[in-house]
Amino acid sequence: MNLSLFPDIIVDAPHTEGIKYAGSKLRLLPHILQLAQKVQARSVINGFAGTTRVSQAFARMGYRVIANDIAVWSKIFGLCYLKNKRDAAYYQPLIDHLNTLPGKDGWFTEQYGGLANGGTSAQPDGFKKPWQIHNTRKLDAIRDEIDALNLDEIEKSVLLTSLILALDRVDNTLGHFASYLSDWSPRSYDTMRLQVPALIISKHEHQVHCNDIFDVLDNVETDLAYYDPPYGSNNEKMPPSRVRYAAYYHLWTTICLNDRPELFGKVNRRADSSDGIAGSMFEEFRKSDSGKFIAVEAIERLLTRTKSKFVILSYSSGGRATAEELDAILTDTGEMIECLKLDHRRNVMATMRWTHEWVRDDEPENQEYLFLIAKS
Repeated sequence: MNLSLFPDIIVDAPHTEGIKYAGSKLRLLPHILQLAQKVQARSVINGFAGTTRVSQAFARMGYRVIANDIAVWSKIFGLCYLKNKRDAAYYQPLIDHLNTLPGKDGWFTEQYGGLANGGTSAQPDGFKKPWQIHNTRKLDAIRDEIDALNLDEIEKSVLLTSLILALDRVDNTLGHFASYLSDWSPRSYDTMRLQVPALIISKHEHQVHCNDIFDVLDNVETDLAYYDPPYGSNNEKMPPSRVRYAAYYHLWTTICLNDRPELFGKVNRRADSSDGIAGSMFEEFRKSDSGKFIAVEAIERLLTRTKSKFVILSYSSGGRATAEELDAILTDTGEMIECLKLDHRRNVMATMRWTHEWVRDDEPENQEYLFLIAKS
């Protein structure tokens, strides 16, 4: 008899696809959908869409979805899963064509390809690599061919999504591109093979944006908003570059743009993913002139500006905002209807008996919360 780690789940989360992701909400999907059902929402904005797993789930459940994220690769995923109207059979010949292309040495191989020499990913230049060279050669050939094909924006996004998912299955990382493994991972020896993504043919006209969330909010009114901001670490010793998503996933941006950017550092990061250029106020580790953390002020501004009737907010106990600060923000902007807590150490989800009980929790570290808020 198998015992569920998440008891009393009413909603079964539909199938979604995504890459390995530091902020993945895959385990929280049933609970996010359950909270959405409680308020009988039919439209939702996902303000920080990331890999779009949450957006995909909402779309498959029949919601009208507005997805937004500042990352260009998130937009590509959004166009693929939310805007496409063609079935898999249309794309299969294109995928087959890309899979049969012979590999070639190109820019990606020069920068990110390594030889499997003695099981280590360290190369003659002394730097570790995210992929073995047989896969970067395929990447070089496939990426150039996608640009050469006569494709519209959505068709191109489907093929790029397929390419990213395939590369993610054969990488030599822990799930991000801020560092690479010293020894080649077993999966890195596999030859990447593209597959048609699990497409969603929806009756709704979803929207996909690639903007700062504050440039989107004034023009969006939905029943529900789901927010999972990219919280920066509250570890004072943690350099900001180690927690910023632009640094973590810079290579997906380069693959989408195919722009051969200026690079820097041991992992060949995009220059435009550096700390001084790519920081988000939600990841900011500094305080403003008011003495508050900039990240905390950003959360308050986000909730205040939201026009949706209800908000589901994901929050990590490792974020900048203290429990007391965040509770004050939630109280000022609306009424907290429900609070769920996931203890990552025990992999157990629990409902708070009182909506403010989480502030007095005895185990503040390594926990994630879902707040359901009715806007004032």
